[in-house]
Amino acid sequence: MHAKLNEAVYGVKASAIRAFSQMAARTPGCVRLTLGEPDFDTPAPIRAAAKEALDAGETHYIENSGTPALREAIAAFEREKNGLPYDAGEVIVTVGATEALFVALFGVLDPGDEVIVPVPAFVLYERIVGLCRGVFVPMDTEPDGFQLRRERLDALITPRTKAIVLNSPNNPTGCVYDRESLEAVRAAAEAHGLFVICDDVYRRLCYEDGYHSFAEYRALRDRIIVVQSFSKPYAMTGWRMGYLLADAPVCERLALAHQFMVTSAPAPFQRAGVAALAYDPAPMVAEYRARRDYVLSRLTGMGLETPPPAGAFYAFPSVARFGLDSTAFCTHLLREGGVAVTPGAAFGADGHVRVSYCCGMDALREGMDRMERFIRRLEAKSDD
Repeated sequence: MHAKLNEAVYGVKASAIRAFSQMAARTPGCVRLTLGEPDFDTPAPIRAAAKEALDAGETHYIENSGTPALREAIAAFEREKNGLPYDAGEVIVTVGATEALFVALFGVLDPGDEVIVPVPAFVLYERIVGLCRGVFVPMDTEPDGFQLRRERLDALITPRTKAIVLNSPNNPTGCVYDRESLEAVRAAAEAHGLFVICDDVYRRLCYEDGYHSFAEYRALRDRIIVVQSFSKPYAMTGWRMGYLLADAPVCERLALAHQFMVTSAPAPFQRAGVAALAYDPAPMVAEYRARRDYVLSRLTGMGLETPPPAGAFYAFPSVARFGLDSTAFCTHLLREGGVAVTPGAAFGADGHVRVSYCCGMDALREGMDRMERFIRRLEAKSDD
């Protein structure tokens, strides 16, 4: 009999993404298309900057919110590249985007407050909201082509609604929210005084021009929190480096939560962060675009309805026509087909699966070949 833990901890479930990845790892010869893990190594200039920092003895305590050099670099980058006018004092360097999200939601929520999250959505949001004693409120976007519509959003707002989380480009669909979607959130945020947390970690991995972040609505600056990561655009997943941006009075309070959670992000990686912001990830984006095009053509060739990803590195085909829930489909595909993908149920969208195209083309070709053979067998069975 163990001692009673925090009640919120008992409601946390393990990630289905990790579960299927672990099943795949235990399956000899399995092609793993599960994790959002870039197959590229961190670019050499970024690694060199970290080595220089270590050689220079930058291994001591730093300012809690990050070194002035990195925060200045982030502010300049966001101002020049993204048109977001934040000062260095409105930047907190975090231990990955995960900590940034936790700090943002912990700072915003009181027990019982509701957070609207458009689904499909990354599982992290629901888990963090629960740990912060908030109430996760999913908003189904599938009927609207994975976009947000005002009437559907308004129907979910109650006196306890405190925040909305936006992830665009979206994990798992790869969709980018259109202007109508952003306007729907703007109207709701203005009418009800809501916080909007912009998880823009895939912003640099867009395949089309015309991307807009909700953070561009400067009239709502005091209620917008932007979450960013070095992991995806610069292949730095293991470095655990991210940051958040918020209006000065909000940032000041969130910085205290960050300070007592982790003290600071690692000192030697601050210089690497500066180098990352100066690095152009265009060659990696071009490779992801080629992989996107290949995977999309193969999935549609299998008869799987798949929204074309406009960003990130995931495809989200529908498998509803096979009469299996997504977990059963993925389990059979892994055991019988030798391919691991992630059930849509993990993202609040059963009937779909997520296919990650972070891996190289050889693995993608083999994975798509195996998946097609599996689907043809399913179709043959249904015809019997």
